Amino acid sequence: MFHEQRLSAPDSPEQLQAEYAADLAAIVDGRGPDAVADATDLDPETAAAVGKERVGGLSLEAAAQIQALEDGAPDAETIVTMACEHLLLGMTTAVMDVDAVESELEIELDAKEIQQKIERRAPMSFEEFVHVQYAIADGAP
Repeated sequence: MFHEQRLSAPDSPEQLQAEYAADLAAIVDGRGPDAVADATDLDPETAAAVGKERVGGLSLEAAAQIQALEDGAPDAETIVTMACEHLLLGMTTAVMDVDAVESELEIELDAKEIQQKIERRAPMSFEEFVHVQYAIADGAP
């Protein structure tokens, strides 16, 4: 689950995103795209795309809404909170500040944007979350 603390990372952010896409797709496949759309803010087409492991364009909140449908998972708001708190905790563990995270990112976000997104003062796409999480986990000792 993407909201758990990540202490290691695969070889690339794309592999990490593919791992999470498969997890979200399994939830959509288990419930069906229409049921997922009914239970979340996603439209049926987006839910069907997630069921095919396409998560491009999802927000962190939308991914959390899907994850929250899994049995035993916390609610979506808690998932987002936990995910962002684990980013901060990971930065502490890896002894990284937002400038260090910025230098490790493969996408264009500056340190101020990273800080705002982690603190939930600015919206974060699921792709941005994955890249930030990857940079932190990859930088951990």
